[in-house]
Amino acid sequence: MDLTGKVAVVTGSGCGLGLAYATELARLGAAVVVNDVDEQVTADAAAGIRAAGGAASHLAAPVGPTATAEALVAHAVETYGHLDVMVCNAGILRDKVLWKMTDADFDAVIDVHLRGTFTCVRAAAIQMKAQDTGGRIITVGSSTGQQGNFGQGNYAAAKAGIVGMVRTWAMELARDKITVNAITPIAATAMTATVPGLEELVAAAAAGEPLPSFARRLLGFGTPQDVAGVVGFLASDEAADVTGQAVNIGGDRLGIWSHPHELTTGFNTGGWTAEQIAEDWNSLLAPWHQPVGSTLVLPEMKKPAAPVAEKNNA
Repeated sequence: MDLTGKVAVVTGSGCGLGLAYATELARLGAAVVVNDVDEQVTADAAAGIRAAGGAASHLAAPVGPTATAEALVAHAVETYGHLDVMVCNAGILRDKVLWKMTDADFDAVIDVHLRGTFTCVRAAAIQMKAQDTGGRIITVGSSTGQQGNFGQGNYAAAKAGIVGMVRTWAMELARDKITVNAITPIAATAMTATVPGLEELVAAAAAGEPLPSFARRLLGFGTPQDVAGVVGFLASDEAADVTGQAVNIGGDRLGIWSHPHELTTGFNTGGWTAEQIAEDWNSLLAPWHQPVGSTLVLPEMKKPAAPVAEKNNA
């Protein structure tokens, strides 16, 4: 796989998952624009990529405003001549239960994740369309956006919204040969260190200790480097036919989320009254109620019934 000659912007790439994505793209030959909010952190990340033999420049700016998105695209074009890949990774957390969440808590998360993805993808799409050479847009969702998670209403809304936009943008940009996908990664980072039950695993990963099999497989939990490969793949020519998808990755696991669809349907001649719905709910819809929330799978629990494709690389 070769990304030589490609140019990528990775937002929120000063550390953690974003830095892993930028490093992987550079390893595959792409020139990378590193972005984060702190000037020193951003500059150091770009310098680290260059020290490893990659091509990288940096632009420190907060993601969300249109001005930042346009500046990132302009920096890529002015520095390297064009833009081929936009990775929208920047994000923050302001976790609180509904009755304690302030307007500021909600707005901050929506601004960085949802608006930031919108402004950066819009700026990238305009540039890619003008170039008429296609492109790759990779956004970052979360299992929380697919399933919900206690205390993360703002984050769940933003991440669900990102996947919804991806499905729409994939249609809108198909004629321009621009693919748009989301990934829902899980890895040992500063963010996941705040999740109850994962603290010890994050600490072990930070210490360079191998994570146990149950974490890598049942939880799909590993290092940022375990996740970076899917970004490299989606940025490549090999993924030219992959668009509008939400790909789940972490540890030893790789999967794909379904698009929402009706699980069952009933019909009542003349329509449904409240009384008729109450009469038929338990027999028609109750058996199809869906579980709510992301749940950590304990080691002693049985494997899920969903089909699993196993591939061993000796």
